[in-house]
Amino acid sequence: MSSGLFFALLAGALVGLQNIFNSKVSERAGSWATTAWVLGMGCLASLVIGLAVEGQGMFVWQHPKPWHWVSGLLGVGVVTCLVQGVRLLGATFAVSIVLTSQLLCALMWDSFGWLGLEQVPFTGKQLLGVLVIIGGVLVFKGRGKQVEEV
Repeated sequence: MSSGLFFALLAGALVGLQNIFNSKVSERAGSWATTAWVLGMGCLASLVIGLAVEGQGMFVWQHPKPWHWVSGLLGVGVVTCLVQGVRLLGATFAVSIVLTSQLLCALMWDSFGWLGLEQVPFTGKQLLGVLVIIGGVLVFKGRGKQVEEV
């Protein structure tokens, strides 16, 4: 569990940092060029690190399902939407909304057992937790400066 917590915290920090980097690249290159650059560099880095760590074994896949091939396409949407969200809302507010959306979707997928996940019963504690997070985002943004839409 402690390793999982460490990796989850690290992933959150890296996503926040990547959003800032992506928004700076986007200021000079545009949204689609930024998306292509980010995903292209990620592909290259994954290939090099994967070969170094797993060798040829990284190319052995055990019965992939057709929907597994969609993951990279989802990454295009993630990067493009995050770049625009950070540009229009600012990094902190955009990331807080993204994280809230992730939590709501993950809760829904777990509760219904969608996409091959083990079904986890929905509880009142989970609902309360989500409402507290939504309330926190509203309090966070409530008195802050308004970001003008471009």
